[in-house]
Amino acid sequence: MIAFASKHNLSGKLSVPGSKSHTIRAVLIAAMAKGLSTIKNPLPSQDCLSATRAARAFGSDVKIEKGVWTIKSSPEGLKIPDDVIDCGNSGTTFYFATAISGTLSDYVVLTGDYQIRRRPVVKLLEAMRELGAFAVTTRSDSDAAPVIVKGPMRAGTIVFDGKMSQYISGMLLASARLEGKTRIEVQKAIERPYLQMTVDWMCKHGIEVKYDEKNYSFFEVEGPQNYKPVDTAIPSDWESVAFPLVAALVTDSELVIEDLDLSGSQGDAVIIDILKEMGGNVTLNRSSNSLKAVGGTKLRGITIDCSDIPDALPILSVAACYAEGDTVLTGIESIRVKETDRVEVMKRELSKMGASIEDTDHQMIIHGGKKLTGAKVQSHDDHRVAMSLSVAGLFSEGVTEVSNAECVSVSFPGFFELMNSVGAGFQTK
Repeated sequence: MIAFASKHNLSGKLSVPGSKSHTIRAVLIAAMAKGLSTIKNPLPSQDCLSATRAARAFGSDVKIEKGVWTIKSSPEGLKIPDDVIDCGNSGTTFYFATAISGTLSDYVVLTGDYQIRRRPVVKLLEAMRELGAFAVTTRSDSDAAPVIVKGPMRAGTIVFDGKMSQYISGMLLASARLEGKTRIEVQKAIERPYLQMTVDWMCKHGIEVKYDEKNYSFFEVEGPQNYKPVDTAIPSDWESVAFPLVAALVTDSELVIEDLDLSGSQGDAVIIDILKEMGGNVTLNRSSNSLKAVGGTKLRGITIDCSDIPDALPILSVAACYAEGDTVLTGIESIRVKETDRVEVMKRELSKMGASIEDTDHQMIIHGGKKLTGAKVQSHDDHRVAMSLSVAGLFSEGVTEVSNAECVSVSFPGFFELMNSVGAGFQTK
């Protein structure tokens, strides 16, 4: 599918769907819990549906209805999958399910789409081997899926450099099922809000976790502990809020975004503070769990540390193109090994539209305030890239064509339709 974007202003109200990160954790922990869990307001995106496939592979009965998913785990506990677990495009599902597979006593094979089959996994497999698992890639010359895992792991101490929070979260989830104390040491934790999210979900399901609440330098879990089933609701997704929010600020718009998650459980909520620092007119209303964004004012370049909010880099780079002066995005190392090298991809595609961008191993520098012109750009099958480039088209001269735009369904199904309900004027074919 090709999405066409041109200059449009936004007006009205909208609500974004539930959180992908929360939904995947809810699904996979429910598969490990003994009994029936109910998940309200789940995100029915492709990544989250990949998590339900993994839950089914582990023996859970999963029922998907509009607005409510139920997951009833197998009475015998996690089962050995009778087929390969296909994690689709979901890195979170792949890393979490790989670690969980290390608690089982027979072989499990896990893979994903072509992007997952390029994303690094060896450091996770090395940690699993240190705890006694058999864990290898199927290709000796590749640091990526498919992988073969056989446990069970034993409790012990492992060390991660902290560059990939999904490795740490996956091993945390698995550690509750191991006999004895598992200690995970982290040399320099980034993406810390995601680590906290994992701990919070484990605690919600009755697991006791001891950890460094300030720096996330270590986690300890004494096992085995049983995950308890819960009845829970998924909060709205701040990663998705970022797209209409930035779209409103870079156009002459007035937009209200409702049903926000103001619990502090998602690190990407800091996008409000970042955009305010850039000069954005954003007003948060805690009494109504909503915000109002008014565009038409100039933004200014600032320095932004993306180490805890890696998924925000694509849309922040678009805001930076609109802003006057230089914006410097730091803490970008882990962002290069997401669905794509998002630093390189956003630099390449925005440059086609006239942006001036430089990058090093450690930072991305956007020389903002330059006029953008519509161009034919590629999503690289990356949902956040597709949405970000579409937003860029809303303040660019002419028409921007975004290829393979259907990939937005990975995290934000109905993105184009929802944005069009407030005047975005996107066309697709």
